[in-house]
Amino acid sequence: MNKNYYAIIMAGGVGSRFWPVSTAEFPKQFHDMLGAGETLIQKTFSRLSKLIPVENILVLTNEKYNAIVLEQLPLVKQEQVLLEPAMRNTAPCILYASLKIQKQNPDAVMVVAPSDHWIEDENEFAANLKQCFDFCANENALMTLGIQPTFPNTGFGYIEYDKTDANPIKKVSQFREKPDYETAKTFLQSGNFLWNGGIFIWSAKSITEAFEKFQPQMNALFLKGLESYNTPAEKTFIEENYALSENVSIDYAVMESAKNVYVLPATFDWNDLGTWGQLHEKLDKDENKNGVINAKVVLENASGNIIRSDADKIIVVDGLHDYIIVDKEGVLLIYPKSKEQDIKRITTLANKL
Repeated sequence: MNKNYYAIIMAGGVGSRFWPVSTAEFPKQFHDMLGAGETLIQKTFSRLSKLIPVENILVLTNEKYNAIVLEQLPLVKQEQVLLEPAMRNTAPCILYASLKIQKQNPDAVMVVAPSDHWIEDENEFAANLKQCFDFCANENALMTLGIQPTFPNTGFGYIEYDKTDANPIKKVSQFREKPDYETAKTFLQSGNFLWNGGIFIWSAKSITEAFEKFQPQMNALFLKGLESYNTPAEKTFIEENYALSENVSIDYAVMESAKNVYVLPATFDWNDLGTWGQLHEKLDKDENKNGVINAKVVLENASGNIIRSDADKIIVVDGLHDYIIVDKEGVLLIYPKSKEQDIKRITTLANKL
Protein backbone atom coordinates (compact mmCIF):
# COMPACT_ATOMS: atom_id res chain seq x y z
CA MET A 1 0.00 0.00 0.00
CA ASN A 2 1.12 3.53 -0.74
CA LYS A 3 2.16 5.32 2.47
CA ASN A 4 1.27 8.67 0.87
CA TYR A 5 -2.43 7.73 0.59
CA TYR A 6 -4.74 9.14 3.28
CA ALA A 7 -8.48 9.23 3.89
CA ILE A 8 -10.74 11.50 5.89
CA ILE A 9 -14.08 9.90 6.75
CA MET A 10 -16.77 12.49 7.50
CA ALA A 11 -18.92 11.02 10.27
CA GLY A 12 -20.45 13.97 12.10
CA GLY A 13 -23.95 14.13 10.57
CA VAL A 14 -27.16 13.31 12.42
CA GLY A 15 -29.14 11.72 9.54
CA SER A 16 -32.42 13.25 10.66
CA ARG A 17 -34.42 11.97 7.65
CA PHE A 18 -33.98 8.41 8.97
CA TRP A 19 -35.83 8.99 12.22
CA PRO A 20 -36.77 7.06 14.29
CA VAL A 21 -33.82 4.71 13.58
CA SER A 22 -31.31 7.56 13.23
CA THR A 23 -31.23 9.92 16.20
CA ALA A 24 -28.91 12.69 17.37
CA GLU A 25 -27.51 10.27 19.95
CA PHE A 26 -26.96 7.43 17.45
CA PRO A 27 -27.10 8.63 13.82
CA LYS A 28 -27.48 6.57 10.66
CA GLN A 29 -23.77 6.09 9.86
CA PHE A 30 -23.52 3.86 12.95
CA HIS A 31 -26.49 1.68 11.94
CA ASP A 32 -26.71 -1.35 9.65
CA MET A 33 -29.33 0.40 7.51
CA LEU A 34 -29.66 -2.36 4.89
CA GLY A 35 -29.39 -5.38 7.14
CA ALA A 36 -26.05 -6.19 5.48
CA GLY A 37 -24.21 -7.23 8.65
CA GLU A 38 -22.08 -4.07 8.81
CA THR A 39 -22.88 -0.48 9.68
CA LEU A 40 -22.44 2.23 7.05
CA ILE A 41 -19.24 3.58 8.63
CA GLN A 42 -17.83 0.06 8.86
CA LYS A 43 -18.54 -0.46 5.15
CA THR A 44 -16.89 2.88 4.33
CA PHE A 45 -13.79 2.06 6.38
CA SER A 46 -13.50 -1.40 4.81
CA ARG A 47 -13.86 0.06 1.30
CA LEU A 48 -11.16 2.69 1.85
CA SER A 49 -8.75 0.29 3.55
CA LYS A 50 -8.48 -1.73 0.31
CA LEU A 51 -6.28 1.09 -1.02
CA ILE A 52 -5.23 3.18 1.98
CA PRO A 53 -3.12 2.06 4.98
CA VAL A 54 -5.36 1.68 8.05
CA GLU A 55 -3.18 4.01 10.10
CA ASN A 56 -3.69 6.75 7.47
CA ILE A 57 -7.49 6.77 7.78
CA LEU A 58 -8.81 9.59 9.95
CA VAL A 59 -12.39 9.87 11.16
CA LEU A 60 -13.91 13.32 11.65
CA THR A 61 -16.87 13.27 13.99
CA ASN A 62 -18.61 15.08 16.82
CA GLU A 63 -17.01 14.47 20.19
CA LYS A 64 -20.20 12.80 21.48
CA TYR A 65 -19.72 9.97 18.93
CA ASN A 66 -16.13 9.19 19.92
CA ALA A 67 -16.94 6.00 21.85
CA ILE A 68 -19.21 4.69 19.07
CA VAL A 69 -16.48 5.22 16.42
CA LEU A 70 -13.86 3.38 18.50
CA GLU A 71 -16.26 0.54 19.22
CA GLN A 72 -17.34 0.08 15.59
CA LEU A 73 -13.84 0.56 14.08
CA PRO A 74 -11.53 -1.47 16.35
CA LEU A 75 -8.53 -0.96 14.02
CA VAL A 76 -8.73 2.82 14.52
CA LYS A 77 -6.72 4.35 17.36
CA GLN A 78 -7.89 7.34 19.38
CA GLU A 79 -5.39 9.66 17.68
CA GLN A 80 -7.05 8.88 14.32
CA VAL A 81 -10.42 10.18 15.55
CA LEU A 82 -10.64 13.96 15.12
CA LEU A 83 -13.31 15.33 17.42
CA GLU A 84 -15.27 18.43 16.51
CA PRO A 85 -16.25 20.35 19.66
CA ALA A 86 -18.84 22.32 17.65
CA MET A 87 -20.88 21.77 14.47
CA ARG A 88 -19.20 23.88 11.76
CA ASN A 89 -20.05 22.24 8.41
CA THR A 90 -17.38 20.63 6.22
CA ALA A 91 -14.78 23.33 5.44
CA PRO A 92 -13.27 23.83 8.93
CA CYS A 93 -12.90 20.12 9.69
CA ILE A 94 -11.37 19.41 6.27
CA LEU A 95 -8.83 22.22 6.75
CA TYR A 96 -7.97 20.97 10.24
CA ALA A 97 -7.47 17.38 9.05
CA SER A 98 -5.52 18.47 5.97
CA LEU A 99 -3.05 20.56 7.97
CA LYS A 100 -2.60 17.69 10.40
CA ILE A 101 -1.93 15.26 7.54
CA GLN A 102 0.40 17.68 5.74
CA LYS A 103 2.49 18.13 8.88
CA GLN A 104 2.85 14.36 9.13
CA ASN A 105 3.49 13.79 5.41
CA PRO A 106 4.01 16.73 3.00
CA ASP A 107 3.62 14.34 0.03
CA ALA A 108 0.20 13.10 1.11
CA VAL A 109 -2.74 12.76 -1.27
CA MET A 110 -6.11 12.24 0.35
CA VAL A 111 -9.73 11.41 -0.23
CA VAL A 112 -12.53 13.03 1.77
CA ALA A 113 -15.47 10.63 1.90
CA PRO A 114 -18.85 10.68 3.66
CA SER A 115 -19.36 7.82 6.11
CA ASP A 116 -22.94 7.00 5.11
CA HIS A 117 -22.90 6.30 1.36
CA TRP A 118 -23.61 2.90 -0.16
CA ILE A 119 -21.27 1.56 -2.86
CA GLU A 120 -21.55 -2.08 -3.89
CA ASP A 121 -18.80 -2.37 -6.51
CA GLU A 122 -15.87 -1.71 -4.18
CA ASN A 123 -13.23 -2.83 -6.68
CA GLU A 124 -14.46 -0.29 -9.23
CA PHE A 125 -14.51 2.36 -6.51
CA ALA A 126 -10.88 1.54 -5.63
CA ALA A 127 -9.90 1.76 -9.31
CA ASN A 128 -11.55 5.18 -9.69
CA LEU A 129 -9.93 6.41 -6.49
CA LYS A 130 -6.48 5.21 -7.59
CA GLN A 131 -6.94 7.09 -10.89
CA CYS A 132 -7.72 10.28 -8.92
CA PHE A 133 -4.78 9.78 -6.55
CA ASP A 134 -2.38 9.37 -9.48
CA PHE A 135 -3.69 12.58 -11.07
CA CYS A 136 -3.53 14.63 -7.86
CA ALA A 137 -0.04 13.39 -6.99
CA ASN A 138 1.24 14.98 -10.22
CA GLU A 139 -1.06 17.98 -10.72
CA ASN A 140 -2.14 20.98 -8.67
CA ALA A 141 -5.75 19.81 -8.75
CA LEU A 142 -8.83 19.77 -6.58
CA MET A 143 -10.82 16.72 -7.67
CA THR A 144 -14.22 15.26 -7.09
CA LEU A 145 -15.81 11.99 -8.11
CA GLY A 146 -18.97 12.85 -10.07
CA ILE A 147 -21.87 10.45 -10.00
CA GLN A 148 -23.64 9.57 -13.26
CA PRO A 149 -27.24 10.86 -12.84
CA THR A 150 -29.94 8.26 -13.37
CA PHE A 151 -32.97 10.56 -13.04
CA PRO A 152 -33.62 14.33 -12.67
CA ASN A 153 -32.95 14.50 -8.94
CA THR A 154 -33.69 17.87 -7.33
CA GLY A 155 -32.04 16.94 -4.02
CA PHE A 156 -28.42 16.98 -5.28
CA GLY A 157 -26.10 19.68 -6.48
CA TYR A 158 -24.65 19.11 -9.97
CA ILE A 159 -21.19 19.38 -11.53
CA GLU A 160 -21.00 20.75 -15.07
CA TYR A 161 -17.99 19.95 -17.25
CA ASP A 162 -16.97 20.90 -20.79
CA LYS A 163 -18.69 18.37 -23.07
CA THR A 164 -15.90 18.76 -25.67
CA ASP A 165 -13.33 17.49 -23.15
CA ALA A 166 -12.34 14.00 -24.33
CA ASN A 167 -10.03 13.27 -21.37
CA PRO A 168 -11.22 10.71 -18.81
CA ILE A 169 -10.71 13.34 -16.09
CA LYS A 170 -12.69 16.46 -16.99
CA LYS A 171 -12.11 20.11 -16.15
CA VAL A 172 -15.08 21.40 -14.16
CA SER A 173 -16.90 24.36 -15.71
CA GLN A 174 -19.02 25.13 -12.66
CA PHE A 175 -20.92 23.73 -9.71
CA ARG A 176 -24.69 24.11 -9.94
CA GLU A 177 -27.02 24.40 -6.95
CA LYS A 178 -29.88 21.94 -6.39
CA PRO A 179 -32.16 22.57 -9.39
CA ASP A 180 -35.91 22.49 -9.81
CA TYR A 181 -37.33 19.51 -11.69
CA GLU A 182 -37.41 21.11 -15.16
CA THR A 183 -33.82 22.35 -14.81
CA ALA A 184 -32.70 18.91 -13.62
CA LYS A 185 -34.27 17.40 -16.76
CA THR A 186 -32.27 19.77 -18.99
CA PHE A 187 -29.10 18.81 -17.07
CA LEU A 188 -29.67 15.14 -17.86
CA GLN A 189 -30.44 15.86 -21.52
CA SER A 190 -27.20 17.87 -21.85
CA GLY A 191 -25.10 14.84 -20.96
CA ASN A 192 -22.28 16.80 -19.29
CA PHE A 193 -23.73 17.08 -15.79
CA LEU A 194 -22.92 14.81 -12.85
CA TRP A 195 -24.29 14.58 -9.33
CA ASN A 196 -22.04 16.09 -6.70
CA GLY A 197 -21.61 13.15 -4.33
CA GLY A 198 -19.34 14.98 -1.90
CA ILE A 199 -16.28 12.76 -2.47
CA PHE A 200 -13.14 14.88 -2.89
CA ILE A 201 -9.51 14.04 -3.74
CA TRP A 202 -6.45 16.31 -3.62
CA SER A 203 -2.89 16.55 -2.39
CA ALA A 204 -2.27 18.08 1.03
CA LYS A 205 -0.32 20.83 -0.75
CA SER A 206 -3.13 21.70 -3.17
CA ILE A 207 -5.92 21.89 -0.60
CA THR A 208 -3.95 23.88 1.96
CA GLU A 209 -2.89 26.36 -0.74
CA ALA A 210 -6.56 26.68 -1.78
CA PHE A 211 -7.62 27.47 1.79
CA GLU A 212 -4.82 30.01 2.08
CA LYS A 213 -6.10 31.72 -1.08
CA PHE A 214 -9.88 31.54 -0.59
CA GLN A 215 -10.30 31.33 3.20
CA PRO A 216 -7.39 33.36 4.66
CA GLN A 217 -9.15 34.01 7.97
CA MET A 218 -10.01 30.36 8.59
CA ASN A 219 -6.57 29.33 7.39
CA ALA A 220 -4.87 31.71 9.82
CA LEU A 221 -6.99 30.39 12.70
CA PHE A 222 -6.03 26.74 12.15
CA LEU A 223 -2.39 27.56 11.31
CA LYS A 224 -2.04 28.98 14.82
CA GLY A 225 -2.26 25.42 16.09
CA LEU A 226 0.20 23.89 13.63
CA GLU A 227 2.89 23.25 16.25
CA SER A 228 0.39 21.39 18.41
CA TYR A 229 -0.93 19.06 15.69
CA ASN A 230 -0.02 15.40 16.24
CA THR A 231 1.03 16.22 19.84
CA PRO A 232 -0.87 16.06 23.16
CA ALA A 233 -1.43 19.85 22.94
CA GLU A 234 -3.64 19.47 19.85
CA LYS A 235 -6.77 18.61 21.84
CA THR A 236 -6.62 21.80 23.91
CA PHE A 237 -6.00 24.00 20.86
CA ILE A 238 -8.97 22.53 18.98
CA GLU A 239 -11.29 22.77 22.00
CA GLU A 240 -10.41 26.45 22.45
CA ASN A 241 -10.38 27.53 18.78
CA TYR A 242 -12.54 25.27 16.63
CA ALA A 243 -15.82 27.02 17.39
CA LEU A 244 -14.30 30.33 16.23
CA SER A 245 -14.24 29.10 12.63
CA GLU A 246 -16.92 30.01 10.12
CA ASN A 247 -19.81 27.60 9.55
CA VAL A 248 -19.34 26.93 5.82
CA SER A 249 -19.23 23.98 3.41
CA ILE A 250 -16.15 22.97 1.43
CA ASP A 251 -18.10 23.53 -1.80
CA TYR A 252 -18.86 27.16 -0.95
CA ALA A 253 -15.57 27.88 0.84
CA VAL A 254 -13.20 26.55 -1.84
CA MET A 255 -14.55 24.45 -4.70
CA GLU A 256 -16.90 27.02 -6.27
CA SER A 257 -14.13 29.65 -6.39
CA ALA A 258 -11.14 27.56 -7.47
CA LYS A 259 -10.13 27.28 -11.14
CA ASN A 260 -8.12 24.06 -10.81
CA VAL A 261 -11.14 21.79 -10.22
CA TYR A 262 -11.49 18.46 -12.04
CA VAL A 263 -14.00 15.63 -12.01
CA LEU A 264 -13.80 11.94 -12.81
CA PRO A 265 -17.20 10.52 -13.86
CA ALA A 266 -17.53 7.55 -11.52
CA THR A 267 -17.99 4.06 -12.93
CA PHE A 268 -19.24 2.50 -9.69
CA ASP A 269 -22.82 2.31 -8.41
CA TRP A 270 -23.65 4.85 -5.72
CA ASN A 271 -26.45 5.79 -3.37
CA ASP A 272 -26.16 8.44 -0.68
CA LEU A 273 -28.95 6.77 1.32
CA GLY A 274 -30.34 10.19 2.15
CA THR A 275 -33.96 9.12 2.67
CA TRP A 276 -36.06 6.04 3.41
CA GLY A 277 -37.07 6.04 -0.26
CA GLN A 278 -33.45 5.84 -1.40
CA LEU A 279 -32.86 3.03 1.08
CA HIS A 280 -35.87 1.20 -0.37
CA GLU A 281 -34.21 1.36 -3.81
CA LYS A 282 -31.21 -0.64 -2.55
CA LEU A 283 -33.12 -3.36 -0.70
CA ASP A 284 -34.01 -6.77 -2.05
CA LYS A 285 -37.77 -6.68 -2.63
CA ASP A 286 -40.60 -9.14 -3.07
CA GLU A 287 -42.75 -9.39 -6.20
CA ASN A 288 -44.81 -6.41 -4.96
CA LYS A 289 -41.74 -4.25 -4.38
CA ASN A 290 -41.92 -4.45 -0.58
CA GLY A 291 -38.51 -4.17 1.10
CA VAL A 292 -38.12 -5.69 4.58
CA ILE A 293 -35.28 -5.20 7.10
CA ASN A 294 -35.01 -7.32 10.25
CA ALA A 295 -38.75 -7.94 10.44
CA LYS A 296 -41.19 -10.85 10.36
CA VAL A 297 -44.06 -9.76 8.16
CA VAL A 298 -47.39 -10.85 6.74
CA LEU A 299 -48.20 -8.75 3.66
CA GLU A 300 -51.54 -8.68 1.85
CA ASN A 301 -52.64 -6.16 -0.75
CA ALA A 302 -49.47 -4.22 0.02
CA SER A 303 -46.85 -2.86 -2.38
CA GLY A 304 -43.89 -0.51 -2.54
CA ASN A 305 -43.48 -0.41 1.23
CA ILE A 306 -40.30 -0.38 3.31
CA ILE A 307 -40.70 -2.16 6.63
CA ARG A 308 -38.15 -2.24 9.43
CA SER A 309 -38.46 -3.44 13.00
CA ASP A 310 -36.14 -3.84 15.95
CA ALA A 311 -38.83 -5.64 17.94
CA ASP A 312 -39.46 -9.37 18.18
CA LYS A 313 -42.99 -9.25 16.79
CA ILE A 314 -44.89 -10.13 13.64
CA ILE A 315 -45.98 -7.13 11.55
CA VAL A 316 -49.16 -7.52 9.51
CA VAL A 317 -49.69 -5.02 6.68
CA ASP A 318 -52.84 -4.97 4.55
CA GLY A 319 -53.90 -2.27 2.11
CA LEU A 320 -50.86 0.00 2.36
CA HIS A 321 -48.93 1.12 -0.72
CA ASP A 322 -45.69 3.11 -0.81
CA TYR A 323 -45.38 3.57 2.95
CA ILE A 324 -42.49 3.72 5.41
CA ILE A 325 -43.21 1.46 8.40
CA VAL A 326 -40.62 1.54 11.18
CA ASP A 327 -40.98 0.07 14.67
CA LYS A 328 -38.20 1.32 16.93
CA GLU A 329 -37.93 1.67 20.71
CA GLY A 330 -41.14 3.40 21.66
CA VAL A 331 -41.83 4.90 18.21
CA LEU A 332 -44.01 3.44 15.47
CA LEU A 333 -43.73 5.37 12.21
CA ILE A 334 -46.32 4.74 9.47
CA TYR A 335 -45.70 7.41 6.88
CA PRO A 336 -46.18 7.85 3.13
CA LYS A 337 -42.98 7.75 1.11
CA SER A 338 -44.25 10.67 -0.94
CA LYS A 339 -43.92 12.88 2.15
CA GLU A 340 -40.57 11.58 3.38
CA GLN A 341 -38.97 15.03 3.15
CA ASP A 342 -41.31 16.06 6.00
CA ILE A 343 -39.84 13.52 8.44
CA LYS A 344 -37.42 16.15 9.79
CA ARG A 345 -40.41 18.29 10.76
CA ILE A 346 -42.29 15.33 12.25
CA THR A 347 -39.23 14.44 14.32
CA THR A 348 -39.25 17.89 15.88
CA LEU A 349 -42.95 17.53 16.77
CA ALA A 350 -42.46 14.03 18.18
CA ASN A 351 -39.53 15.13 20.35
CA LYS A 352 -41.82 17.62 22.10
CA LEU A 353 -44.16 14.86 23.33
